[in-house]
Amino acid sequence: MRWKQFLTPVKSINVDQARELMGEKPHDEITFLDVRQPNEYEAGHLPGAKLIPLPNITSRLGEIDPDKATVVYCAVGGRSRIAAQMIAAQGFSDVYNLSGGFKAWKGEAALGSEEKGLELFTGNESVEETLVVAYCLEEGLQDFYQEMQTRVKNSDARELFQKLSEIEVKHQNRILEEYSEITEKPITREEFEKNIVVNTLEGGLTTEEYANLFHPDWESVTDIIEVAMSIEAQALDLYLRASDRSGDPQSQKVLRQIADEERTHLAQLGKLIESI
Repeated sequence: MRWKQFLTPVKSINVDQARELMGEKPHDEITFLDVRQPNEYEAGHLPGAKLIPLPNITSRLGEIDPDKATVVYCAVGGRSRIAAQMIAAQGFSDVYNLSGGFKAWKGEAALGSEEKGLELFTGNESVEETLVVAYCLEEGLQDFYQEMQTRVKNSDARELFQKLSEIEVKHQNRILEEYSEITEKPITREEFEKNIVVNTLEGGLTTEEYANLFHPDWESVTDIIEVAMSIEAQALDLYLRASDRSGDPQSQKVLRQIADEERTHLAQLGKLIESI
């Protein structure tokens, strides 16, 4: 029997084409759908990806927005091709299979389950509350970089940690400005920080948890940049998942804006590591 005649054709795209699609469409117009098993997702996934294992596709089809482009991926591209065909057969018109899957991605990735870090965002926060949590996460990362400065002996590594710390301060300032604009109440950094109650690294992981995951050589500039990139990817993943979960349109917008800034940070770190 020739099975091809029974399958709905779908377009396959490679990693470079998927990145181009990401650049062309805002986050709220594209879904990255992971059809692997939960343990595979926890070990590493594309930031912001939605997990629906292949066996559950038909029963959970309602969770996928047909108005968005959908890029389906698995480990190497086999399961995702079948999933993409199943989705397309249900009338979804803008569906792509990621050739090579997660193995071919070799870029920014996040760790943990779909719920990891989301205890920070219930989905019912006002935009002001969302900004407070985001500011706190940036504070956690800045503290992490400052702590690393005291650990390393290599002068280049110390200088890099200092630069990364300064970037996070700028990001905090951006969040503080957004908060003042939305509330229409000028507020000092000191006054704002009274609201910070979460002591967590970006992405919902503490500094110790993250260091234990990677065991990097803290004297190696390359290792430091790679850890920084993974942290930014973790933060990007958290902000994207939180925006999808939020029930407040303005909070969704703010979280997506912060996620876009994380993408910019990732791109800057990528250029930095290429220059070494």
